[in-house]
Amino acid sequence: RRTVRKYAKTSVPPTSKKRKRKSSKLDNYKDYIISRLNAHPLTASRIYREIKDEGFTGKYTIVKDFVRSVRPKIGVPAVYRYETKPGKQSQVDWGECGKIEIDGKIRKLYCFAMVLGYSRIRYVEFTLSIDASTFIQCHLNAFDFFGGYTEEILYDNIKQIIIKRAIKSTESEWNSQFEQFFRHFGFTPRLCRPYRPQTKGKIESTIGFVKRDFFMGGNFSSLSDLDSQLVSWLKRVNSNIHGTTQEIPEVRLKVENLNLIGMPHVHRLQRT
Repeated sequence: RRTVRKYAKTSVPPTSKKRKRKSSKLDNYKDYIISRLNAHPLTASRIYREIKDEGFTGKYTIVKDFVRSVRPKIGVPAVYRYETKPGKQSQVDWGECGKIEIDGKIRKLYCFAMVLGYSRIRYVEFTLSIDASTFIQCHLNAFDFFGGYTEEILYDNIKQIIIKRAIKSTESEWNSQFEQFFRHFGFTPRLCRPYRPQTKGKIESTIGFVKRDFFMGGNFSSLSDLDSQLVSWLKRVNSNIHGTTQEIPEVRLKVENLNLIGMPHVHRLQRT
C-alpha cells in the first residue's frame, strides 16, 4: 500500500532499475559454442566435452540449456516409434561422411551403422567402399561386437541387398552375395517401405548422432586414428543412459537374447 500511495502522489512515472547480471562460468565459452553450432549441428554433449577440455568447470545442464537457446529452431513432425522385443530386430544403414585423404589420394568416406532395436546398443564402422563384400564384412564385425545377431534386420532398398523388390519379400530378387549371407546365418532381412525413413527411425537417428556427436568438426590424422577415436566414442555412448529408453544400452544388451555366432570373425573394432 505504501508503494501504491507513493506513486499515486507523484507526477513522474516509476522506472525499473536494471538488475546487475550475474556472471556465469559459461560466459567465456559462449562465442565459441555459437561459432561451433554455426559450423556444424553438434550435440550439446559434444560441445560440453570440448569446452570441458578447455577448462570449463560448470555442469552439463547450463551448457545444454544455452545450446538449446541459440541453436536454430527446426520443426520436426512427431513420429510414432515402434518398439521391439529383445532379440527381435536390428536396423542397418549407410551414411556418407564426406572425403578423406589416403596415401595422397582423396577418397569418399562411408559410415556403416547397426543398432539393436531393444537395447539400443550401437555399432559403427567407417569404410572406403560400399560394395556387397564390404557390406557383409561390416555385418560380421557388428555380430562379433554384439556377441550375436537378431531374428530380423531392417534395411533400405539398396543395391547391396535387393536387385528387384516384389510385393512379397520372399519373391524379391536379392543380391546373390547378400542372399547367401543371410540364408547361411538364418536371419530374415526386412525392407522398409519406400520414402518412409521413419520406418527405421532408430538407425536414422543413430547415423545423425554419429555425425553430430563424433565425426563433424573432429580432427583425424588418418583412417587408423579415426578408428581409434571411434572405439572410445562407442564405449562411452553405449555405457551412457539412452535418451529414449532411459537405460544403459550395455545393461539392456544382457537380455537381448541374440542368436549366437558359430565361430568368431576377424574385425577391426574390439569389444571392451
